Amino acid sequence: MELDTVINADCIKWLNEQPKGFADLVFADPPFNIGYQYDVYEDKLAYDEYYKWTNKWMKACVRALKDTGTFWIAIGDEYAAEIRMLGRKLGLTLRNWVIWHYTFGQNTKRKFCRSHAHLFYFVRDPKVFTFNENAIRVFSDRQREYRDKRANPAGKLPNDTWSEFVRVCGTFGEREGWHPCQMPETLLLRIIRSCSKAVDTVFDPFSGSGTTLAAAKRLGRHWLGTEMSPNYIQGIRDRLKNTRPIAHCEPFANGQDWPAEHLAELKGVYAEESVATTLLYENRHLLEAFTEHFNRRLAEAGVKGKYESHQVWRQLERLRPKCGELPRVKTHVAEPSGKPRPLDAGLFE
Repeated sequence: MELDTVINADCIKWLNEQPKGFADLVFADPPFNIGYQYDVYEDKLAYDEYYKWTNKWMKACVRALKDTGTFWIAIGDEYAAEIRMLGRKLGLTLRNWVIWHYTFGQNTKRKFCRSHAHLFYFVRDPKVFTFNENAIRVFSDRQREYRDKRANPAGKLPNDTWSEFVRVCGTFGEREGWHPCQMPETLLLRIIRSCSKAVDTVFDPFSGSGTTLAAAKRLGRHWLGTEMSPNYIQGIRDRLKNTRPIAHCEPFANGQDWPAEHLAELKGVYAEESVATTLLYENRHLLEAFTEHFNRRLAEAGVKGKYESHQVWRQLERLRPKCGELPRVKTHVAEPSGKPRPLDAGLFE
């Protein structure tokens, strides 16, 4: 089987023609059956027809999974219950039912605005699977807000409600523009980091805008996808041509000359940690922990070198929210003493 490619094919037919057990991780973001206008697919089927189709593609994906494989599915409210029950029917074990809560929810007129999607995290074998917990740890409130010495210095695992990842709207720079629905790359990076290894194969049956494949390539995984639309296939291939593995770029010490891949990673870590730059300035230990988390992400992707705290700080200052380069983060609570703890003198000279 040829890896690191995207194939113009119907996923059900193609998967059933392939050898069993080739994928370590499958991420599927299928049409939600809510009337979106896709290129070559009508997203408006009768309930029974959509249910049967969902059963077919999920069964084909399970067939493609290795015995130790992991299966993630993104879906809307309308069919979340069906996905959960079909997963059980197909012999999968549900490890988490994650809610992705996003800003810029879809506008509605006669009901509350939708601002979430469901992310199902299944495994084939509940005892043997890949989960890289240290690759995705983030600051706990004990660390970020209270400077509590009882906090785990490595941080905590993220909650099962994800609000760190903003929906990719039409005006955002990340938006490819040729596909109506696009997942944020940082969300896929978390999933791929946590549930696969560097040598693993990541498969996406509905490649769409190519986000899963781009994230897998960035992290040095093998990637493979199917997509029915020739136009989307071309867009995905163009996108992947401009995507480089993070490991291809070593840390560059001088200011603005950081590789673009490392800057993107820094922005992603900042968003996930939800820690304001002002707080990092006031708390040297927190800045050092932030730098350690950032370097751990780079190392997990295959980068050999490291950045120092002062180098990370300088980049964050250049990317401050007022410049529109970093997401806005709520200000932290004041210390009990009311006095911030400044960094050591001369650290940023």
